Amino acid sequence: MGKKIQFSLIYRDMWQSSGKFQPRKDQLVRIAPIFIEMGCFARVETNGGAFEQVNLLAGENPNDSVRAYCEILHKAGIKTHMLDRGLNALRMYPVPDDVRAMMYRVKHAQGVDIPRIFDGLNDIRNIAPSIKWAKEAGMTPQGTLCITTSPVHTLEYYSKLADEEIAAGAEEICLKDMAGIGQPAFLGQLTKMIKDKHPDIILEYHGHSGPGLSMASMLEVAKNGIDILDVAIEPLSWGKVHPDVISVQSMLKNAGFDVPEINMDAYMKARALTQEFIDEWLGYFINPQNKIMSSLLLDCGLPGGMMGSMMADLGGIRASINNLRKKKGEEELSVDDMLVKLFDEVAYVWPRIGYPPLVTPFSQYTKNIALMNLLTIEQGKGRFVMMDDSMWGMILGRSGKVPGEICQELKELAAQKGLQFTDADPHTLLPNALDDFRKEMDENRWEYGQDEEELFELAMHPEQYRNYKSGQAKKNFLADLQAAKDAKLGAKISPEEATAFKHAKADAIVAPVKGQIFWEFQGDGEISPAIEPYIGKEYKESDTFCYILSPWGEFVDIPANLGGKLVEINAKQGSKINKGDVIAYIERPHEA
Repeated sequence: MGKKIQFSLIYRDMWQSSGKFQPRKDQLVRIAPIFIEMGCFARVETNGGAFEQVNLLAGENPNDSVRAYCEILHKAGIKTHMLDRGLNALRMYPVPDDVRAMMYRVKHAQGVDIPRIFDGLNDIRNIAPSIKWAKEAGMTPQGTLCITTSPVHTLEYYSKLADEEIAAGAEEICLKDMAGIGQPAFLGQLTKMIKDKHPDIILEYHGHSGPGLSMASMLEVAKNGIDILDVAIEPLSWGKVHPDVISVQSMLKNAGFDVPEINMDAYMKARALTQEFIDEWLGYFINPQNKIMSSLLLDCGLPGGMMGSMMADLGGIRASINNLRKKKGEEELSVDDMLVKLFDEVAYVWPRIGYPPLVTPFSQYTKNIALMNLLTIEQGKGRFVMMDDSMWGMILGRSGKVPGEICQELKELAAQKGLQFTDADPHTLLPNALDDFRKEMDENRWEYGQDEEELFELAMHPEQYRNYKSGQAKKNFLADLQAAKDAKLGAKISPEEATAFKHAKADAIVAPVKGQIFWEFQGDGEISPAIEPYIGKEYKESDTFCYILSPWGEFVDIPANLGGKLVEINAKQGSKINKGDVIAYIERPHEA
């Protein structure tokens, strides 16, 4: 019998790569025993990046879900693991040290065994502290290599990073092929290099199906010493998600590997129950495009999980570009034309911003730079004209060191803007924050929860947690669900239904001119990455709420009035509005 290979079910990532929300606690508790009954999983991914945030947005307590889910799996001897974004922990922007360190204590107490610690730039400075804190909390830290294909991402580059993570205390290494563009032969060679040098280190492979290489990659890494493979189950496998465990098991078994048997009766139960979750409510937030594989992903390297939001963003930019082209008497561009232009522009931008691995949040930043370039080129303004603080933060080194070199054009543009590059350790730029959050908990008389897990949720996701505690999150979610159901049924939503859950004491953000809506390019989470704001987002009086592209081609800043909390959005990215239309409603801060 050949080498033994285990399977890890990435149920959280299956939903993350398909749609907006995760199953509820009661659903996870129902399906966990069936995963056990399947008999083929040594591990299950239970939570991590975006899981907790989207639970809060649905008005659910993620701590209850994680505890209940992990307890069932632990009793059967199945290990649990979570996704951890290093410097960004469980969110899209950097997290202070004291909150990050607390996360491992809380998650271990809740029953999570293994944090998969990755950094979107593969910067060891963002990974090593998390490895240390995870070990101190009693967890098994898994270091991660974010796989991509570029001139700077060589075998030696990744082998060195694996050495650094193991030296920092990582007990396992994951090859995270988040876009599925890792070349099979390369991944096989990398697996062998690491295993030959570190034979006792457990290696796990995580590869998305998007461009279709993942099955070949799984066979190659298996031949070269991989220990664990991340797999999915129907009805969410394949597409932009992951290969199905049945196909992976069959392939490896035929190749002579020692793989676990699958209880097919239990598989069919899990398949049916997952479909039930989809039919009940989760399916209303699944983008159909994420069920389709595409070889076009190979050249641009964008991860499959963001393709749905990318297509929505592309539609808005296409409308603006075609409006400009029409005025110039030029032929309008089709969606396919725009898609090719975007992929070509990503290929142009990516090397010039230093080849950041295209994973959250840097995939969103890179895509947004390319989208805005297409628009500003059409306007005759050239490239790199519209970039926000998040995009510049990546370029300037505030989030870590990019693997390659920033081009001279961007260096000169930064100097013109008075922006400074930094090589400071990113986590040293953030002051500790727990004391302020403790004060807020005390002032609101909120319970800290078991092992201070409620304090952790506030500190990790402050805006979403406050919205959850007020009950507004649940109201917003129910309104979104009803609207999604009505839209799917083709029903016309009345004004009364559309405003049923709008906060009574809110100010309308009114369009001062006719034009087209564009949002700020900084989101908080994977729900609509880096473009469209989320319900519950808070604004200051001085903030810009959005931009309107006027008929004469200029962007008009729309202020957030007196500031406050966003409670309703009435316009989408790229949608056309008239002067006097209500764009959104913001709950005034003095009545929050």
